[in-house]
Amino acid sequence: MATTRLTSMLFYFYIFLFCHGSMAQLFGQSFTPWQSYRQGGVRGCSFDRLQALEPIRQVRSQAGVTQYFDEQNEQFRCTGVSVIRRVIEPQGLVLPQYHNAPGLVYILQGRGFTGLTLPGCPATFQQQFQPFDQSQSQSQSHIKDEHQRVHHFKQGDVIALPAGIVHWCYNDGDAPIVALYVFDVNNNANQLEPRQKDFLLAGNNKREQQFGQNIFSGFSIQLLSVVLGISQQAAQRIQSQNDQRGDIIRVRQGLQFLKPTVSQQGQAYQPIQSQEGQSIQYQVGQSTQYQEGQSTQYQVGQSSDKSFNGLEENFCSLEARQNIENPKRADTYNPRAGRITRLHGNNFPILNLVQMSVTRVNLYQNAVLSPFWNINAHSVVYMIQGHARVQIVNNNGQNVFNDRLRQGQLLIVPQNYVVLKKAEREGCQYISFKTNPNSMVSHITGKSSILRALPVDVLANAYHISRQEARNLKNNRGEEFGVFTPKFTQTGSQRDPQDEDESFLTTKASE
Repeated sequence: MATTRLTSMLFYFYIFLFCHGSMAQLFGQSFTPWQSYRQGGVRGCSFDRLQALEPIRQVRSQAGVTQYFDEQNEQFRCTGVSVIRRVIEPQGLVLPQYHNAPGLVYILQGRGFTGLTLPGCPATFQQQFQPFDQSQSQSQSHIKDEHQRVHHFKQGDVIALPAGIVHWCYNDGDAPIVALYVFDVNNNANQLEPRQKDFLLAGNNKREQQFGQNIFSGFSIQLLSVVLGISQQAAQRIQSQNDQRGDIIRVRQGLQFLKPTVSQQGQAYQPIQSQEGQSIQYQVGQSTQYQEGQSTQYQVGQSSDKSFNGLEENFCSLEARQNIENPKRADTYNPRAGRITRLHGNNFPILNLVQMSVTRVNLYQNAVLSPFWNINAHSVVYMIQGHARVQIVNNNGQNVFNDRLRQGQLLIVPQNYVVLKKAEREGCQYISFKTNPNSMVSHITGKSSILRALPVDVLANAYHISRQEARNLKNNRGEEFGVFTPKFTQTGSQRDPQDEDESFLTTKASE
């Protein structure tokens, strides 16, 4: 009896450890910031010469354009990332699709709605229709339209796309949406070949040399009609064999779906009393227009049987969107130099599932970013606005990039390579996507930096300088962190900022 009880206890103990480890892995609770979530590096890679990149090809759809960066470029291949930029016209709908690799989307311009379909999660947005013929039975009188939660987004938002999760996007505004997509194809979530693949549920695209069709196109019409319970004519239509609209289509009458109003985004969901004789429902507002006899219910974050199973509380309720442009969210702020805002696995938990993070930097006129290196991630830098002077140095002390980075250009900064950035006279804004949900940087100078942490004698002997010079090296930027105000000194006198700009590029990149 005692043996049986001991065996039973051990069994449940191992089950607990397995489940706890699985959930912790999913949400990033069991990993230290130093650990990697990615597959090994690609053999034969070299970062001896970096270059600023722009899209090399674009594909036109009915209601938008998709621009592709060259994923065969050595920089993309070695870092294991893939980048596209989309322009979605008003009333444009990016058709439902999923990808083999996780990614992040940054909204450069515009506003709209997106939906992520998470497997196993309930369709909490429900719409009920009450027909005029009250003689019908109750089972016939309630015809539901229901779907999973939708997310409203605007300029400056970051949207997380886990691998294999179906998503769609709709432009309900009056201006085009411009969105930058960055996928981490070397992520362990991708067990296919190290390149980004689109799996369309509808429509077609022209990403490849040949016309790419949706996933239903490969099945027989007869089997589709049986499995989906539809006619063979309808099964043939969903294959989209002759659909030339691409993967961004125009919804001419506007897209109709259940959604909270913009003012109700992020609002606490309060229970309100429904009609007499009915149960209390959790709702967010009412739809703006609906016919008489129709009621709309937004049961957000709650299953119909009000049971709790852990999945809905920890996975289904994950927020997929966060705004990184709001100045109030800045992690580092210098009123004379600029600000830095970070989204990571702690303040944006879904990033632990996507296994990426993002940093947005706003540098004021002539401001300088403290030299640093990424400890545990590659970085994909995209210039949003303005210009910056950038230098990058490798492990051999060679300058592998030394140029201006302008608006619309992209630059890859490899892990551990040291980077120095200086804004030009109009300032600059850029966003950096990193291949780790809890990416870490090591600053060289300033508060909490490497030089500040070393003893004065170590600095004096290491650089063969006096102790006073070592103290100056250690403390001159000691009260600034991350972003620095410009200082132009030469033999104790002021220098013209333009002279400093011109001298910044005197070191040529190694060939």
